[in-house]
Amino acid sequence: MIAESIFLLPNGTFVVELVVVAVILYLVTKYILPPLNKAMESRQEKIRTSLEAADAARAEAAAADDERAAVLADARERAREIVATAQATADQVKAESAGRGQLEYERIVAMAQDEVSTARQRAIDEASARIGEVVFDLVTKVVGREVDQAAHQDLVREAVAALHDQAQRGVGR
Repeated sequence: MIAESIFLLPNGTFVVELVVVAVILYLVTKYILPPLNKAMESRQEKIRTSLEAADAARAEAAAADDERAAVLADARERAREIVATAQATADQVKAESAGRGQLEYERIVAMAQDEVSTARQRAIDEASARIGEVVFDLVTKVVGREVDQAAHQDLVREAVAALHDQAQRGVGR
């Protein structure tokens, strides 16, 4: 009875249990583990493929981001060039307009000076002619008799010429 109570001594159930465990291990390794290993390897392959695809997508995204940044920088540079060109064109048009305006101003002033000069000359000529008549009428009234018009006309012409010269010197200033 002492032998039966010792736990470490093998008996008949132990051998049966050992054989059952060995059969179960054999069945598990033969029929259960291969499909499990195959499923695990398939899962590992899917994960590895997914990781590679994620890395490739990340690399493509980084490349696309770099390309987008380059395109954006190029667009900004082109926009700066367009603005600079537009500013230069605006400055050129402004300068040309100012030049044309100055030329037009000078032309109008020259025309006005010519008109004033012409009008002054006409006024002087008319006044000269009129002065002769007025002087003759005045002399006739003062003297009270007929005066030789031809003799005095020369004197009037000399006076008008002197006035004309004096007026011309005043215009030349």
